[in-house]
Amino acid sequence: MPDSQPQQPHSAEPDATSGALLLCGARLVDGRTVDVRVGAGRIEAVGTAGSLSAHAARVDLSGFLLLPAAAEPHAHSDTALSALREGPVSYDAQDVQRRTTEAALLQLGHGATALRAHVRVGDVQGLGSLEAVLQARRSLRGLVDLSVVAVPRLLTGAAGADGLAMLRDAVRMGASVVGGCPDLDPDPTGYAEAVLDLAAEYGRPVDLHTDGGDPARLGRLAAMAGGLRPGVAVGPCGGLRRLPSDVAARAAEQLAAAGVTVVCLPQGGCGTLPGSAGTPPVRLLRAAGVRVAAGSGALRDVANPVGRGDPLEAAYLLASCGGLRPDEAYAAVSSAAREAMGLPPVRIEAGFPAELLAVRGDSLEGALSLAYSRVVVHRGRVVARTSAVREYCDSAAAVALGLPRQGRGA
Repeated sequence: MPDSQPQQPHSAEPDATSGALLLCGARLVDGRTVDVRVGAGRIEAVGTAGSLSAHAARVDLSGFLLLPAAAEPHAHSDTALSALREGPVSYDAQDVQRRTTEAALLQLGHGATALRAHVRVGDVQGLGSLEAVLQARRSLRGLVDLSVVAVPRLLTGAAGADGLAMLRDAVRMGASVVGGCPDLDPDPTGYAEAVLDLAAEYGRPVDLHTDGGDPARLGRLAAMAGGLRPGVAVGPCGGLRRLPSDVAARAAEQLAAAGVTVVCLPQGGCGTLPGSAGTPPVRLLRAAGVRVAAGSGALRDVANPVGRGDPLEAAYLLASCGGLRPDEAYAAVSSAAREAMGLPPVRIEAGFPAELLAVRGDSLEGALSLAYSRVVVHRGRVVARTSAVREYCDSAAAVALGLPRQGRGA
């Protein structure tokens, strides 16, 4: 679809990114058209269109569907946007910080106001990439919330001692989540146990990469994770789809009983776990009571040179290929993703955080199908806008049939 002159939602003031906001004429998924007043980072009031007044910047959202903002539970910021670079990926601190910042802003423009970045520690990178991503997190404060997962390679045996020490250092530096990839360690169960023990010691959540294709290993992980707070997430678990349905169902029941979240990657895999692309049986998981969230995985790195990092595309794929209803698919990239990341819930009601995404369209189905123009609100202010204009040459047929046409503003 060609882009043309941007057509922004009308704001009564040149800058609608500070102070209180009045979002006017937005459509909700239940069909209502409302005004939403926002202040101090929270929703203050929701009323019928035209019923609210405020000394605030007004943003006209006529023709837009207003949704709780998306969240990104599985990004790889340290390698993002590196696919076109010749030679090996640079882990120079400035390069990592620049890539992380650019990737976060791209995903913010798509509608994700919170991101969880998985960052490798140890090996060639040491703790340099982690420090660069933490620096990017500080510079992005107020635009997007970025949490960091430390991902060591080995944690068991003689070779794993250094990895465990570095993982501990990473948590002390500011990594808010303990992660890793048990499948790549000679002792996957020992690796998972080391991660869970360290997470319990520091009171951190856990987010592990696993293919999920070994039901016995997945069952042991679920048994070890049961009861751990603040929580455990695993993904992308594409291997669950390769298992017989009864075996996959038993694994799903074990994950549900342990309160483990599965984060799938409908848009493709990630470089941490090569060959793991593929979406698990999300309907089976949900039927067993597993919380299923969806992330983006690789964003234009060698694992997926065309990765978009777009949560609405992930939701679209879950609806079109994964068998979920549109509302279930969007929940996977919004409410379920936020819950997996330990974030407070968002509803378009008074008192909830003002983390919002407006998408041009009049229904959730339409938004997932043609999610071009977007307005993103984070902590009560507009932080990103994307506008697209579709134009056709004059057509007597279109005029005669009264087909809708979106053109440039006056």
